[in-house]
Amino acid sequence: MRPSAAWLLLLLALPACPAEPSRPVYTNHWAVQVLGGPGEAARLASAYGYVNLGQIGNLENYYHFHHSRTIRRSTLSSRGRHNFLRMDPKVKWLQQQEVKRRVKRYVRGDPPLIHFNDPMWSKMWYMHCGDKNNHCRSEMNIPAAWQRGYTGKNVVVTILDDGIETSHPDLIQNYDPQASYDVNDNDCDPSPRYDASNENKHGTRCAGQVAAKANNSNCIVGIAYNARIGGVRMLDGDVTDVVEAKSLGIRPDYIDIYSASWGPDDDGKTVDGPGELAKQAFEYGIKKGRKGLGSIFVWASGNGGREGDYCSCDGYTNSIYTISISSSTDSGLKPWYLEECASTLATTYSSGAFYEQKIVTTDLRHGCTEGHTGTSVSAPIVTGIIALALEANPSLTWRDVQHLIVKTSRPLHLKANDWKINGAGRKVSHLYGYGLVNAEAIVMEAKKWKKAPTQHICIGSSDRIPRDIHADQTVCTTTVTNACANHYDQRVVYLEHVIVRVSIEHPRRGDLQINLTSPSGTESQLLARRVFDISNEGFKNWEFMTVHCWGEKAEGEWTLKIHDTPSQMRNPERRGKLKEWSLILYGTAEHPYNTTSSHHSQSRMLEISMPKMEPSKAAVFQSQMEVVEEEEEYTGPCHPECGNKGCDGPNADQCLNCIHYSLGSVKTGRVCVSSCPSGYFGDNASRRCRRCQKGCETCTGRGRNQCTSCRRGFYHHQETHACVVFCPAGFYADESQKLCLECHQTCKKCASDPEKRILCKDGFSSLGAGCLPECQPGMYFSKETRKCERCHTSCQTCVGPGKEACIQCAKDFHLHEWRCVPACSQGFYPEAVPGLPYKVCTRCDDNCSACEGSRDNCVKCKEGFNLRISSCITNVTCMDDSPSPERGPSAFKSLCEIVKSKKLCEMKLFVQLCCQTCLMAG
Repeated sequence: MRPSAAWLLLLLALPACPAEPSRPVYTNHWAVQVLGGPGEAARLASAYGYVNLGQIGNLENYYHFHHSRTIRRSTLSSRGRHNFLRMDPKVKWLQQQEVKRRVKRYVRGDPPLIHFNDPMWSKMWYMHCGDKNNHCRSEMNIPAAWQRGYTGKNVVVTILDDGIETSHPDLIQNYDPQASYDVNDNDCDPSPRYDASNENKHGTRCAGQVAAKANNSNCIVGIAYNARIGGVRMLDGDVTDVVEAKSLGIRPDYIDIYSASWGPDDDGKTVDGPGELAKQAFEYGIKKGRKGLGSIFVWASGNGGREGDYCSCDGYTNSIYTISISSSTDSGLKPWYLEECASTLATTYSSGAFYEQKIVTTDLRHGCTEGHTGTSVSAPIVTGIIALALEANPSLTWRDVQHLIVKTSRPLHLKANDWKINGAGRKVSHLYGYGLVNAEAIVMEAKKWKKAPTQHICIGSSDRIPRDIHADQTVCTTTVTNACANHYDQRVVYLEHVIVRVSIEHPRRGDLQINLTSPSGTESQLLARRVFDISNEGFKNWEFMTVHCWGEKAEGEWTLKIHDTPSQMRNPERRGKLKEWSLILYGTAEHPYNTTSSHHSQSRMLEISMPKMEPSKAAVFQSQMEVVEEEEEYTGPCHPECGNKGCDGPNADQCLNCIHYSLGSVKTGRVCVSSCPSGYFGDNASRRCRRCQKGCETCTGRGRNQCTSCRRGFYHHQETHACVVFCPAGFYADESQKLCLECHQTCKKCASDPEKRILCKDGFSSLGAGCLPECQPGMYFSKETRKCERCHTSCQTCVGPGKEACIQCAKDFHLHEWRCVPACSQGFYPEAVPGLPYKVCTRCDDNCSACEGSRDNCVKCKEGFNLRISSCITNVTCMDDSPSPERGPSAFKSLCEIVKSKKLCEMKLFVQLCCQTCLMAG
C-alpha cells in the first residue's frame, strides 16, 4: 500500500472531533430596565457615559443604551464602569447584547415593474425596489416618471467638473461634444487627466448619474438615460474667476442644465463666492440662456458638516440663480457631512456613515463604483430629474423650475428638529429645504405648468445706522415695508427669494448668528456659529439668501437679529459693529399658481370679529371692504382648508373662513392651515393660530408656563412648563432632549456630562457619576438589600460581596490578578507600590521560579538554569570562570572586562558567557 493511502485510512479510522461551540460575540449595546420612566433613563444614560437610543419597541421601562468607548464586537463581556450602572438603584435589570445569527427565510419577490439588464441596476436602491421584502427607499418616484414616457430626450446637460470619460461604454452613446469643452487645456476634449490615484474621477461619476445609457448591459441606468451629456473640464488646474466665467458661459443657447458639485473650501472658516466675472456669467445665462428662458444651474450644497460649516457662507449655493440641493441618508437622517442653511431648496438620497448605503455610478477606466458619496451625489440626481421635466415642458423658465421643485418636494420621513410651516402653508427645513424631490410629481406639474408671472425686485429697506454688537447680546432691528406697492414694475406681493445684504465688523466672525423673521413669523437662520472661523474680516456687503418665505406675502414687518456668542479664545470686551443692512425682495405681483384670477373681488376676506377691533384698525378694515360691484364672482373650486362660506380663489389665502385655523393678521394677510406652525398654538374658540410665549416652540396657550417644547437655545422645565436659558438649582440640562431634568434625590448639584463634578448631599458620596450612601470601611452599599453589607474578608474596601469586588485589600493581603490573596503564587513576589496600603504581586524574572524583594533577586531557578549570585543562568560554564585552552585563563577574563566596560552585560548572550564578570558587576 502506498504511504498516502495508509494515511488516508488512518484518518478515516479516527473518531470525529466534536465541533467547538461558537463563542458569543458581545456588542457595545445594552438593554436596561429602568424604574422611573424616560426622564430617569435619559439621566442614567448621561450620568454613566451612555447614549440612550430610546424605549425598546413597546416594552415599557426597557431602554436601548449604547456606549461608544466599548469595543463594538468582542468575545469578552464588558465589566468595569458598566458595573456601576448595574449597581444603580433605579436599574432593575441590565444585559449586554450579543450578536445572534439569523437566516432569512424568504423567497424572491415579484419582479419589479421595470427591469434593465445593466449589472448595477439591482443596487440602485434610491431609484427602485427590486425586492419588496427588503428595506428600500424609492420615494423620489423616478421609475414612475419613466413610465409616463419621460427619459430626458432632447435635453442637453453638462457637468462642470474635472472632466468626463467620453469613451466610457455607459456614456459614449449619450455623449455630446457640442456640450463639452476643456477650459484647463483650452481644447474641445474634456477627457480627464489620468493618474495612479484616479484623482479626476468626480466628473465621470456625476455624469453617469445623469445620463448613463439604459439596457446596454453596462454599469448603471442614468436618471435621464436618453438625455445628451457633456462635460467641462475646469477643476484640474488653477481655478480663477476667468476659468469659472468661461465654464458657466459655455454655449448657453445649446446647453439646458449646468450641474456643479464643487465650491469653496468646506472647512468651516471660509466665506467665498463667485468673482465679478462669474457673477456676470450667471446673470447672462439667466437672462439670455436657452433663448431667453434662462440657463438652469444646479449646485451641491456642501460637505462641511463635520467642520460646522454653514452653506450661506458659500456664494454659489447662496445665489438666487442656483438650485441648491442637500442630502439625506437612506433612513432619512442627517448625514455627517450635511451643511445647514436657509438657501437649500430640496433634497435627494445620498450616502451616510461608512456602514450605510452609498450610490452606484460610472467610474474612470470604463469602470463602475459603489462608493459615490456626499452632496456631490445629490446635484446630479436633481439635474437628471429636471431633464425629465424639461422633456415634459421645454418652455419652462429657470424660475418655473424652482417653483416646481418647491411645489412638488415633500418632507416624508426626513428627520429634522426644525421642520416648520411657513406663511404659505409649506413645510420647510434648514437641513432639507422643502423636502425630498419627486420626479413623477414634477413631470406631471411641468406638463400643465403655465409660465410664472414676471419677476419683480424690490429694495424693501436700507438701514445705514451703525449699531454696536456686544458680547452675549442680541442686536435686533426691524423694518416695515410696503414691498414697493407704489411702483408697478417693482411691487412684490408673493415672495420667492429674500436677500439680506450686510456689512459687519467683528473681531471673530465665527461667533456670530444671524436670523431673519418675515411678516408671517417664519424665521430663517441666515448664519450659525462656526467654531473654526477665527477671521476678523467680518462681512462686507455679503448677501445671505433664504427660500423659507416662498409664497408668503412680502408686505409688513421684517426683523433682523444678530447674536454674538464669544468663544473662549476671544476677549469679550472687543465688540463688533453692524454698519449697514438692506432687505431685497424677489417675487411676483400676482400669485404664481393662479395668474388668471387677478381681477377677483378683493372685498371678501377671512371672517374677523369687528367688535373686538380697535376703532383705528376697524376703519382700516372697513376701507378694505369697499367693493367694485360689477367685479366677477369666483365660481371655481376652493382650497381644502376653506370653510363653508366659500372663497375668492383656489388658494389657502383666499378663503372666507377656515375649517381648522387661520394664520396671520389683517396687516400681513391670512391663510387657512390644518395645524398651526411652530411658535403658535391653535385657539379653538376663535379658530386662530396665536403666538406662543417667547422661547416656546409649541405651547397650549400664551402664558409663560404653557410651553410644551422650546426653541433652539432654550430648555423646557417640565415642572413649571416654561422655556428657560439656564436650568435652575437642583436640575440639569439634558442636551439631547433640551429638557431641564431633576437631579437625583441624593444630589445637591448634577450635570448631564458624567465627567463634570456632581455635588452629593450629606451622607452620600460621589462614586463614578452618581451618589451612593456612605458606608463604614469594610462595607459596601447593596442595592438588593438597600443597606450597607460587609465586604469579603480579603477586602478593606469593595463595591460588592465577592473577593473579585475588592477596591483595596485588607491587612496582610496582597493584590494578585485583581484578587486579594494572603500570599503570592509561585513565580510572583509581593511588591510595595507607592500610594497603596497593600502590596501587589509582581512576576519574577522569566528564569526564576521564586524571588524575594525584586524580580531580579532570584532564590530558586527554573529547570535548565543555575542560581549564581541571585541570578538564574543557563547550564553552561562561564568563559571567565575557566581557562582558555590556547591562551590561558586570563584571555577570557580580559575579553569579559571589555564587555563590562562597554556596558554590554545587559545583553543575554554576554550574561551567559561572561557570567562571573557581569553578575559581579550587578
